[in-house]
Amino acid sequence: MSVYNQIAWLPLCGGLTGLGLVLSFLAWRRRGAAAGLRGAAWSLLPLAAYLIGVVQLLWRIGVAIASFAGSFVINPRVWAGVIVVAVSVVLFVVSGRLRGRRKKVTKPDGKPAAAGTGQRAAVTQPAKGKAVAPAGDDDLGDVADILRKHGIR
Repeated sequence: MSVYNQIAWLPLCGGLTGLGLVLSFLAWRRRGAAAGLRGAAWSLLPLAAYLIGVVQLLWRIGVAIASFAGSFVINPRVWAGVIVVAVSVVLFVVSGRLRGRRKKVTKPDGKPAAAGTGQRAAVTQPAKGKAVAPAGDDDLGDVADILRKHGIR
């Protein structure tokens, strides 16, 4: 016979409900109807849990958790699984950091380019006061015209 069946659940849950109802009555007299009714609502839950079968469900969940936790102590297969999970977490963290880094691109003269330039071709320096638009940037032509109108080079 299982341990669950050896415990008298109906008297236990009924006793908790009865005790709760007595305390709810006292709360009603001291603090008013709202406190008493709220106490009565909480007091009925143990009996309802027994009648619905939630007590047995909670018992089974508790036994399963205890069995799972107890298997950590002796079972080397479980510890191997824990190690594999730890390695997986470390790999996720490292790959996230590597992914977040920006690629360092060097200019043709060997100096590092500004961060965020990526694979774009480096723009050459303009020859003494003349602005050179990068090839393929048609959108910037209008901006360059506006800047030239205002005397900004």
